[in-house]
Amino acid sequence: MPAPLGFRATMKSCRTITLLSTAFAAAFFCLPAENALAHSRNAGGSHAGLDIPEISHGEMAVISDYRGRIIDLASRAVDTNEPFRRVLNYAEIQYSYCLWGRMPGSVSDEESPFNECAHAYLAAAKAVLLSMREMPGEAVAADEIISAVDADMVRRSLALITCRFSGEAFNTADVVKPRWNKVPFHLASMASLTGLAALFALVVFALRHGLRPTAQSSE
Repeated sequence: MPAPLGFRATMKSCRTITLLSTAFAAAFFCLPAENALAHSRNAGGSHAGLDIPEISHGEMAVISDYRGRIIDLASRAVDTNEPFRRVLNYAEIQYSYCLWGRMPGSVSDEESPFNECAHAYLAAAKAVLLSMREMPGEAVAADEIISAVDADMVRRSLALITCRFSGEAFNTADVVKPRWNKVPFHLASMASLTGLAALFALVVFALRHGLRPTAQSSE
Protein backbone atom coordinates (compact mmCIF):
# COMPACT_ATOMS: atom_id res chain seq x y z
CA MET A 1 0.00 0.00 0.00
CA PRO A 2 1.55 3.32 -1.07
CA ALA A 3 2.25 5.87 1.64
CA PRO A 4 -0.24 8.78 1.93
CA LEU A 5 0.72 11.95 0.13
CA GLY A 6 0.89 13.88 3.40
CA PHE A 7 3.30 11.38 4.93
CA ARG A 8 5.54 11.45 1.86
CA ALA A 9 5.54 15.26 1.86
CA THR A 10 6.50 15.29 5.53
CA MET A 11 9.32 12.81 4.92
CA LYS A 12 10.53 14.94 2.00
CA SER A 13 10.55 18.02 4.25
CA CYS A 14 12.50 16.14 6.91
CA ARG A 15 15.08 15.05 4.36
CA THR A 16 15.40 18.62 3.12
CA ILE A 17 15.86 19.94 6.66
CA THR A 18 18.39 17.24 7.42
CA LEU A 19 20.39 18.20 4.34
CA LEU A 20 20.24 21.88 5.25
CA SER A 21 21.29 21.16 8.82
CA THR A 22 24.17 19.00 7.60
CA ALA A 23 25.29 21.69 5.19
CA PHE A 24 25.12 24.29 7.95
CA ALA A 25 27.23 22.14 10.24
CA ALA A 26 29.70 21.45 7.44
CA ALA A 27 30.26 25.17 7.06
CA PHE A 28 31.59 25.17 10.62
CA PHE A 29 33.21 21.76 10.94
CA CYS A 30 34.46 20.75 7.48
CA LEU A 31 35.49 23.96 5.77
CA PRO A 32 37.41 25.22 8.82
CA ALA A 33 40.30 22.93 7.97
CA GLU A 34 41.14 25.35 5.19
CA ASN A 35 40.78 28.30 7.54
CA ALA A 36 43.09 26.64 10.05
CA LEU A 37 45.83 26.47 7.46
CA ALA A 38 45.39 30.17 6.79
CA HIS A 39 45.46 31.09 10.50
CA SER A 40 47.50 34.26 10.55
CA ARG A 41 49.46 33.48 13.70
CA ASN A 42 50.63 30.14 12.30
CA ALA A 43 51.08 31.14 8.68
CA GLY A 44 53.54 33.96 9.29
CA GLY A 45 51.24 36.66 8.01
CA SER A 46 52.28 40.10 6.86
CA HIS A 47 53.36 42.56 9.55
CA ALA A 48 52.90 45.65 7.39
CA GLY A 49 50.17 46.88 9.70
CA LEU A 50 50.27 48.43 13.16
CA ASP A 51 51.55 46.46 16.13
CA ILE A 52 49.16 45.85 19.01
CA PRO A 53 50.69 44.95 22.40
CA GLU A 54 49.72 41.68 24.04
CA ILE A 55 47.05 41.33 26.68
CA SER A 56 47.22 38.94 29.63
CA HIS A 57 44.58 36.33 30.34
CA GLY A 58 43.62 38.20 33.50
CA GLU A 59 43.31 41.54 31.69
CA MET A 60 41.11 40.17 28.93
CA ALA A 61 38.67 38.73 31.47
CA VAL A 62 38.02 42.29 32.67
CA ILE A 63 38.40 44.17 29.38
CA SER A 64 35.71 41.90 27.89
CA ASP A 65 33.25 43.31 30.44
CA TYR A 66 34.04 46.86 29.35
CA ARG A 67 34.46 46.25 25.63
CA GLY A 68 31.05 47.71 24.76
CA ARG A 69 31.78 50.96 26.62
CA ILE A 70 35.25 51.20 25.09
CA ILE A 71 34.08 50.71 21.51
CA ASP A 72 31.11 53.03 21.99
CA LEU A 73 33.36 55.80 23.31
CA ALA A 74 35.92 55.22 20.54
CA SER A 75 33.23 55.25 17.84
CA ARG A 76 32.07 58.70 19.00
CA ALA A 77 35.59 60.12 19.28
CA VAL A 78 36.19 63.23 17.21
CA ASP A 79 39.87 64.03 17.62
CA THR A 80 41.21 60.83 16.04
CA ASN A 81 44.05 59.93 13.70
CA GLU A 82 44.63 57.20 11.15
CA PRO A 83 46.48 54.74 13.45
CA PHE A 84 43.68 55.02 16.02
CA ARG A 85 41.00 54.36 13.40
CA ARG A 86 42.92 51.39 12.01
CA VAL A 87 43.26 49.75 15.41
CA LEU A 88 39.57 50.43 16.15
CA ASN A 89 38.60 48.91 12.80
CA TYR A 90 40.78 45.88 13.54
CA ALA A 91 39.12 45.47 16.96
CA GLU A 92 35.69 45.33 15.34
CA ILE A 93 36.75 43.03 12.50
CA GLN A 94 38.38 40.65 14.96
CA TYR A 95 35.28 40.69 17.11
CA SER A 96 33.14 39.52 14.20
CA TYR A 97 35.66 36.82 13.26
CA CYS A 98 35.40 35.57 16.84
CA LEU A 99 31.60 35.28 16.43
CA TRP A 100 31.01 38.45 18.46
CA GLY A 101 32.26 36.85 21.65
CA ARG A 102 29.24 34.53 21.81
CA MET A 103 31.11 31.24 22.04
CA PRO A 104 31.21 29.82 25.58
CA GLY A 105 34.66 29.90 27.13
CA SER A 106 36.20 32.00 24.36
CA VAL A 107 37.58 34.47 26.92
CA SER A 108 38.07 32.33 30.01
CA ASP A 109 39.17 28.97 28.59
CA GLU A 110 42.60 28.89 26.97
CA GLU A 111 41.71 25.51 25.42
CA SER A 112 38.83 27.10 23.51
CA PRO A 113 39.36 27.26 19.72
CA PHE A 114 38.21 30.87 20.03
CA ASN A 115 40.57 31.95 22.80
CA GLU A 116 43.38 33.29 20.62
CA CYS A 117 41.04 35.34 18.45
CA ALA A 118 39.45 36.66 21.67
CA HIS A 119 42.93 37.74 22.77
CA ALA A 120 43.27 39.64 19.49
CA TYR A 121 40.05 41.68 19.66
CA LEU A 122 40.46 42.40 23.36
CA ALA A 123 44.11 43.42 22.91
CA ALA A 124 42.92 45.83 20.23
CA ALA A 125 40.16 47.15 22.52
CA LYS A 126 42.73 47.72 25.26
CA ALA A 127 45.02 49.57 22.81
CA VAL A 128 42.09 51.75 21.73
CA LEU A 129 41.26 52.53 25.36
CA LEU A 130 44.81 53.52 26.24
CA SER A 131 45.04 55.70 23.12
CA MET A 132 41.99 57.69 24.22
CA ARG A 133 43.82 58.89 27.32
CA GLU A 134 45.66 61.28 24.99
CA MET A 135 42.51 62.64 23.35
CA PRO A 136 41.16 65.85 24.93
CA GLY A 137 37.54 65.00 24.31
CA GLU A 138 37.73 61.39 25.50
CA ALA A 139 40.45 61.46 28.16
CA VAL A 140 38.14 61.84 31.17
CA ALA A 141 35.79 59.04 30.11
CA ALA A 142 38.74 56.82 29.15
CA ASP A 143 40.38 57.37 32.54
CA GLU A 144 37.15 56.41 34.26
CA ILE A 145 37.05 53.11 32.38
CA ILE A 146 40.74 52.47 33.05
CA SER A 147 40.21 53.08 36.77
CA ALA A 148 37.26 50.71 36.78
CA VAL A 149 39.29 48.06 34.97
CA ASP A 150 42.18 48.44 37.41
CA ALA A 151 39.81 48.14 40.37
CA ASP A 152 38.21 45.01 38.95
CA MET A 153 41.63 43.48 38.29
CA VAL A 154 42.58 43.95 41.94
CA ARG A 155 39.20 42.89 43.32
CA ARG A 156 39.18 39.69 41.26
CA SER A 157 42.92 39.02 41.75
CA LEU A 158 43.49 38.65 38.02
CA ALA A 159 46.71 40.62 37.58
CA LEU A 160 49.03 37.60 37.63
CA ILE A 161 46.85 35.15 35.70
CA THR A 162 48.35 34.24 32.33
CA CYS A 163 47.87 31.65 29.60
CA ARG A 164 49.79 30.45 26.54
CA PHE A 165 48.56 33.42 24.46
CA SER A 166 49.32 36.06 27.11
CA GLY A 167 52.68 37.01 25.61
CA GLU A 168 51.41 37.17 22.05
CA ALA A 169 51.38 40.53 20.30
CA PHE A 170 49.13 41.22 17.33
CA ASN A 171 49.19 43.25 14.13
CA THR A 172 46.41 44.98 12.22
CA ALA A 173 47.56 43.20 9.04
CA ASP A 174 46.90 39.80 10.62
CA VAL A 175 43.34 38.65 11.23
CA VAL A 176 43.36 35.88 13.81
CA LYS A 177 40.73 33.29 12.97
CA PRO A 178 39.28 30.70 15.32
CA ARG A 179 40.97 27.29 15.32
CA TRP A 180 38.04 25.64 13.57
CA ASN A 181 39.73 22.24 13.35
CA LYS A 182 39.79 22.14 17.17
CA VAL A 183 36.04 22.72 17.57
CA PRO A 184 35.06 19.02 17.54
CA PHE A 185 37.44 18.46 20.46
CA HIS A 186 36.10 21.31 22.61
CA LEU A 187 32.83 20.26 24.22
CA ALA A 188 31.38 23.73 24.91
CA SER A 189 32.09 25.01 21.39
CA MET A 190 30.80 21.83 19.77
CA ALA A 191 27.60 21.90 21.82
CA SER A 192 27.00 25.57 21.03
CA LEU A 193 27.46 25.21 17.27
CA THR A 194 25.49 21.97 17.15
CA GLY A 195 22.67 23.72 18.99
CA LEU A 196 22.81 26.57 16.49
CA ALA A 197 22.59 24.10 13.61
CA ALA A 198 19.59 22.41 15.25
CA LEU A 199 17.90 25.79 15.75
CA PHE A 200 18.50 26.63 12.10
CA ALA A 201 16.90 23.31 11.09
CA LEU A 202 13.86 23.99 13.29
CA VAL A 203 13.39 27.45 11.81
CA VAL A 204 13.52 26.04 8.27
CA PHE A 205 11.07 23.30 9.24
CA ALA A 206 8.67 25.82 10.78
CA LEU A 207 8.87 28.13 7.77
CA ARG A 208 8.22 25.32 5.31
CA HIS A 209 5.20 24.05 7.23
CA GLY A 210 3.92 27.54 7.85
CA LEU A 211 4.00 28.44 4.15
CA ARG A 212 2.54 25.17 2.78
CA PRO A 213 -1.16 25.88 3.60
CA THR A 214 -0.92 29.25 1.86
CA ALA A 215 0.56 27.65 -1.21
CA GLN A 216 -2.18 24.98 -1.30
CA SER A 217 -5.02 27.48 -0.82
CA SER A 218 -3.81 29.55 -3.77
CA GLU A 219 -4.16 26.57 -6.19
